[in-house]
Amino acid sequence: MLHEATLHYLRTRKNLLAFSGGGDSAALFFLLLEHHIPFDIAHVNYQTRDQSNEEERYAKMLAQRYGKDVFTTTIHLASNNFEHHARKVRYDFFETLVKEKRYNTLLMAHHLGDQLEWFLMQLCKGAGLVELLGMREYETKEEYTLVRPLLHLDKSQLHAYLIANDIVFFEDESNKDPKYLRNRFRHQFSTPLLQEYAHGIARSFAYLEADRSLLEHYPCQQLHDMYLIRKEIDDVRNMRAIDYVLKRLGKVLSKEEREEVLRTKECVVGGKFAICFQKEFIFIAPYVQEKMPKSFKELCRKNHIPPKIRPYLYRFSILPQMLHSHQIP
Repeated sequence: MLHEATLHYLRTRKNLLAFSGGGDSAALFFLLLEHHIPFDIAHVNYQTRDQSNEEERYAKMLAQRYGKDVFTTTIHLASNNFEHHARKVRYDFFETLVKEKRYNTLLMAHHLGDQLEWFLMQLCKGAGLVELLGMREYETKEEYTLVRPLLHLDKSQLHAYLIANDIVFFEDESNKDPKYLRNRFRHQFSTPLLQEYAHGIARSFAYLEADRSLLEHYPCQQLHDMYLIRKEIDDVRNMRAIDYVLKRLGKVLSKEEREEVLRTKECVVGGKFAICFQKEFIFIAPYVQEKMPKSFKELCRKNHIPPKIRPYLYRFSILPQMLHSHQIP
């Protein structure tokens, strides 16, 4: 259910999961366990419902059973503008833990329904692209990265996972209260839409996010006719950036060529363009063939230049070490 790229990213990091005890965070807890992702949990007890203390006990029980550190805090908030104040207190608590305990990531259990609710609410208020797509899978903060691994999944998929695996979770009755604008959007708009069009909506958000990335940051640097793109974790974003560059060069990839690029990570498309993935960058350059001295080949190897790109560098006298000096957004 979780993206392999996300799992790969989380395996090498110290992760803190925001855990409420509700279905979404419970599903994420057990999915992380299932994939052997290291993490600890943080829980906020708002003391607003009879089951608040039971949810806290559940968080502590899971932490003890599965060998996780658990951090809890209890707060009492006035009912006036509760959601706003609760969110601020919650994130202040999480961010304090992240800094004090040196976590690399904060994991949130927002899903596709949450993303659609946010989008629709901003749309109705009047908002630009940044606000419409304010809920992202990866958000880079000053001292950590906020990651939402469930953002591509519909709540019905998470519920099916919980039932199939007999996982205990709590229902927050306040989510049904129509006095909250978010709940009205959920019940009247986002839930009916997802029941009919969940797959298409998920794909649209993926495309919009890729387009946003291209608009926010110029995706590449150009050296002669060669382009360097900063490689992303998500291959959807990588392919959108590659498409962007190739369209500027007059080349539109076919479905088969796109599949070859992602499968091989180093290929020639249309007999004209070499596309090569490296640890940090994606190289796109006209495909040329040149006889190169061993010394130049060795210099390329030491600088991690893909073999299909090396002839182009040699033909135009571009030193491999020059590429590392270029600042790419």
